[in-house]
Amino acid sequence: MHLTELKPTEGSRRNRKRVGRGRGSGHGKTSTRGHNGQGQRSGEATRFGFEGGQTPLFRRLPKIHNFDQVITREWIAINISALSEFAANSEVSADTLVEKGVLRKVTNSLRILGNGEIKVPLTIKAHHFSASAKSKIEAAGGKVEVLVNSRNPKKKLPKTQQKALAKAQQKA
Repeated sequence: MHLTELKPTEGSRRNRKRVGRGRGSGHGKTSTRGHNGQGQRSGEATRFGFEGGQTPLFRRLPKIHNFDQVITREWIAINISALSEFAANSEVSADTLVEKGVLRKVTNSLRILGNGEIKVPLTIKAHHFSASAKSKIEAAGGKVEVLVNSRNPKKKLPKTQQKALAKAQQKA
């Protein structure tokens, strides 16, 4: 094989479009710009979102402000298989999980999921439990305590948490 025999693969290289070089080129006369109108004139430059003079989409939509203030909640999920190393009848919370090395730091968004098995009865305090986790913990003889915390005191709690809080206050 010689250097003169090397060629690029078929279809990987393409000649650039040369407009305005006569009718034989296929891009003559109007040079792919169409006939009359703004796009055909020299110096034509429309900004992003321009709709030909029609009121553009960003002005037709209603004004919704303060999207930068949407508060998201990062849930820390733990499977019940990670809780099997605790002693029977002990209390499990974010603090005890940090002491055991399951979590790195205390969180106010702890979610317990039902992957795995649990054999010992535990009292688990978290902010959310999946249905399967709740049933497995209670089947092992343990208790589930849902912690309710208002991250922003100015905002109301969701209705489901309001009901749970009201029930907890009635029992107490």
